Amino acid sequence: MAYLDTSVLVAALTNEIATSRVQTWLGAQQPGDLFVSDWVTTELSSVLSIKMRTGQLEMEHRAAALAMFARLVSDSLTILPISGAYFRTAARFADQHALGLRADDALHLAVAGDQGQTLVTLDQRLASASLTLGVSTQLL
Repeated sequence: MAYLDTSVLVAALTNEIATSRVQTWLGAQQPGDLFVSDWVTTELSSVLSIKMRTGQLEMEHRAAALAMFARLVSDSLTILPISGAYFRTAARFADQHALGLRADDALHLAVAGDQGQTLVTLDQRLASASLTLGVSTQLL
């Protein structure tokens, strides 16, 4: 069971250095074994908007990425709801300032850890923090 952080989906749905590697990895996974949280939907939209504002993505490519994400959710991803307990756990993780966690990454760790899933990420800092916090991690 794998919990995907947003970096994995951004790479899968847009043109980035890791796109080919991530798409290959995703293609080898079993539908039903891949999880994201409700937060990923918000964060993905935000990242795609940032890419548009900074000229990295055209509007039609943003629309295509969002449509593909909707298809992934329908076909392969299970969305986990976010509870208040996850936010409180994320705050405890973020309190450990030496880890350098941002709020969004701490929330991903809280969900993956609580669900007993392996956090799959492209973010080295997040992967390092997850090991310190005892959350199983796969760095792609």
